Amino acid sequence: MAKTGRPRSFDTDEALDVAMRLFWAEGYEGASLAALTEAMGINRRSIYAAYGNKEELFRKAVDRYIEGPGAFVAPALELPTSRQVAEALLHGTVDANTTPGRPRGCLLVQSALACGPESEPVRLDLADRREAAVETLRARFARAQADGDLPPAVDADSLARYLTVVAHGISVQAAGGASREDLHRAADQALSMWPSA
Repeated sequence: MAKTGRPRSFDTDEALDVAMRLFWAEGYEGASLAALTEAMGINRRSIYAAYGNKEELFRKAVDRYIEGPGAFVAPALELPTSRQVAEALLHGTVDANTTPGRPRGCLLVQSALACGPESEPVRLDLADRREAAVETLRARFARAQADGDLPPAVDADSLARYLTVVAHGISVQAAGGASREDLHRAADQALSMWPSA
């Protein structure tokens, strides 16, 4: 008869949420394994058994962030016009990055700002994720051009990067304590320059 392991005495989803919040607040390097075990209420062996090492735990936490606080992105991309997409993304970024009771800023941006050489794989993974997001936007804006929603002269890649730069700037400003109202005004200012068909 096959031997089965002891059942886990903790909720892996709840513990992952706790890890996500700690990484979000402290960054990848700032969230030590000791701090993670204390916050999650489990020992290192349980972390390794349930999630893998710290880097794998972080990647799972980033996935959790994208599916949770970052979940506004996917429906925004399905909106009918490029302007509506941009508006939903920028204002969604403001709201997600300034929600009371949550860490401020963006997990994908904050965690990559201060990574030493030993954390290079994490930094590269986050860079790849951010670049994939730019590519998704570029494809969405190219489709908008094909639909006649954006002028043919617009560079879809540059427009996607512009929107990403503004969104990341909003995240950094939010982490620095800028108010939700000020950031919504900044988003509106960026949108005022949106190209029309």
